[in-house]
Amino acid sequence: MEYQLILSTCPNRLTAESLAHQLVTKKLAACVNILPDLTSIYRWQDQIETASEYLLMAKTNKQHYQAIEKTINEHHPYELPEIIAVSIDRGLPEYLQWIDSCVSTK
Repeated sequence: MEYQLILSTCPNRLTAESLAHQLVTKKLAACVNILPDLTSIYRWQDQIETASEYLLMAKTNKQHYQAIEKTINEHHPYELPEIIAVSIDRGLPEYLQWIDSCVSTK
């Protein structure tokens, strides 16, 4: 099985918690960490912007990427949400097995 860490920033805690609960409830992610108080500096529509955001870190396997992307896109308030998947090359075998036991095999 191949595993991923999917990252997405949110404008507030309520959005972050809602998305995290949806991903875990739908068995698309085994765990979603929410990191608060990030400062993002980025270019948007040719302007430099600064925003306070929350970062979601979802642990899952690669077969769930499309469903996670769809869920975030459908429920995220941003016009263009950040959705980035990072491959997990290694991990504690028991932890990776736990991810498998938590996510849907459908």
